[in-house]
Amino acid sequence: MNDDLAALAARIDRTNELLQRMLAEVAKTPSTHAIFVDAGYLYAAAGRLVAGTEDRRAFDLDAEGLIEALIDRARTIFADSRLLRVYWYDGARRRIHTAEQQSIAELPDVKVRLGNLNANNQQKGVDSLIRSDLESLARHRAISDAALLGGDEDLVSAVEAAQGYGARVHLWGIEAPEGRNQAEPLLWEVDSQRTFDLDFFKPYVSRRTPATYEGATAARPTREDVRFVGAQIAAKWLAARGRESLGDLLPGHPYLPGSVDQDLLVEAEGMLQYSLRGQADLRRALRDGFWEHLETRL
Repeated sequence: MNDDLAALAARIDRTNELLQRMLAEVAKTPSTHAIFVDAGYLYAAAGRLVAGTEDRRAFDLDAEGLIEALIDRARTIFADSRLLRVYWYDGARRRIHTAEQQSIAELPDVKVRLGNLNANNQQKGVDSLIRSDLESLARHRAISDAALLGGDEDLVSAVEAAQGYGARVHLWGIEAPEGRNQAEPLLWEVDSQRTFDLDFFKPYVSRRTPATYEGATAARPTREDVRFVGAQIAAKWLAARGRESLGDLLPGHPYLPGSVDQDLLVEAEGMLQYSLRGQADLRRALRDGFWEHLETRL
């Protein structure tokens, strides 16, 4: 009996020794954090705050400088933790990187993840990418803390999934000129909240100077000139997006989605070097040329 008790005591001592070693190893292992940026929210909220508009074409964003600022802020907040990487989520036509997205992807410690972008410039699939990454990293204990810069209510499930595996999720937001730009259910679910103000974003957002055209004081282009330019732009649009994208436009014929119409106008003015603002007949000719080319490809 005494021998059995002695053997049991020895096993208990051995187990305690192993547990102490394991705890010592865990204590030596640094915590790890990652930053998750919903670029759609970032551009809209920062643009509204600094430049007074959510239209990406109206302002420039120094993404490299801003990412560095976010990393530095994370170092302060998670003082005893190391950075895994920054995840940058954005939308793109057919998930093909734009030049700007490619330059961001080339930055150290940054991973660009792309959802789709429809004809109305709406992101599709970005929230599911954020959830997938958050859940996977938390499940594999790759991160202990996640800083999430976003505001969409659809991100609630991503937060819950990560928390379910023991990770803490910290919501980062951008100051709203009025009201809120983050969903209340998202605010309720996260472990902490932090808002960055105007002074934080000012160095990285600058409003673009409106384009001026030397040709604006020259001879007015003819309707046929403008129609031809519309057809040229349609050809480039179709080559970039593919025939399947026509399905997004045809239901609204003869009207174009606002974002497509604005892109058409801006590109045409650049090609013509002539402002079409306030030129209703020329803008109709531009759209006619655009549609006529697309209809020949049906």
